[in-house]
Amino acid sequence: MTLSTAQRQALSWTALCAGLAAVLWLLAPVLTPFVIASGLAYVLHPLVDRLARLGVPRLLAVVLVEFAALLLGLALVLLVVPVLARELPLIQVHLPQMLDRLDHSLEPLLAGLGLKFSLNIEALKAWLSGLFDSHGSDWASAAMHSARIGGSALLSVLGNAVLVPVVLFYLLADWSNLVARAQGLVPPRLRPTVHSFLGECDTMLGQYLRGQVLVMVLMALFYSAGLALARFELALPLGVFTGLAIAVPYVGFGIGLVLSLLAALLQFGSLVGVASVVAVYALGQVLEGFFLTPRLVGERIGLSPLAVIFALLAFGQLFGFVGVLIALPASAVTVVALRRARTAYLSSRLYLG
Repeated sequence: MTLSTAQRQALSWTALCAGLAAVLWLLAPVLTPFVIASGLAYVLHPLVDRLARLGVPRLLAVVLVEFAALLLGLALVLLVVPVLARELPLIQVHLPQMLDRLDHSLEPLLAGLGLKFSLNIEALKAWLSGLFDSHGSDWASAAMHSARIGGSALLSVLGNAVLVPVVLFYLLADWSNLVARAQGLVPPRLRPTVHSFLGECDTMLGQYLRGQVLVMVLMALFYSAGLALARFELALPLGVFTGLAIAVPYVGFGIGLVLSLLAALLQFGSLVGVASVVAVYALGQVLEGFFLTPRLVGERIGLSPLAVIFALLAFGQLFGFVGVLIALPASAVTVVALRRARTAYLSSRLYLG
């Protein structure tokens, strides 16, 4: 059987794509810092280009933008980590008392409704105590094991922490040349189609990122201000964390809500204080879901929250942490490809008969 030229070209491109996917899967642990740096470079290079157009030397612009990004990342870490370090031991100490108060509050309330219900407080306390103790011993044993084998995990984290800024610097400094070289690898006959396709992907992804960042900033301000009005001591760190964590739809919001509820139980010790925190988060969810996200991100982008969650889970399952990093750009490319495939199908002989 003799293949036509078009069939041979299709098979060649399919084999090339399969080979690239296999390389990505095999080298996933090694590629992690490069993928992180590439994603950051894609987000930050417009700022570098803007500073360069204003007359700032490009290398100086790269240094300024990267330094500002590193400071922002460090500030977020220093904002959240102390909260966790403070709250987890307090939760372990005060959780039994909270369970007792919960049981004493629920039992008469349910009895008034004709329901006989009682928590097995002692069993629940024993289970939670074992959970905290086992996790603590697991973490300690894991740390000791890592230290005995040379601290490989710690060295890996430190290596990535050093390597990502270095790779990011070189990518930002030479971004235009790298893009031009990549475009030069496309066969001349395919360049109009490929450039149009990638341009549409870039536009959609850029709109999504800019809109999502604006939503995150506004929600961080809202949660911080709302929790502060509720006289919540950790309003700033947990408000900022929740606002930025909504980048992962529902999951980030859920984590922020759980952390705030636990901290509210420790601070207020009553359902009234906890209810005020719940009211702030409920209002924030309505504000984000019905007003900010539709207006600032827009349905025309085509990346719904469910699509983002599915992309994160699917790519994470296939490629691990690297898959999580590439899930958003890969899903944007997929959406654009599906749109074009649908347009081609609707104008084809197969559809029109």
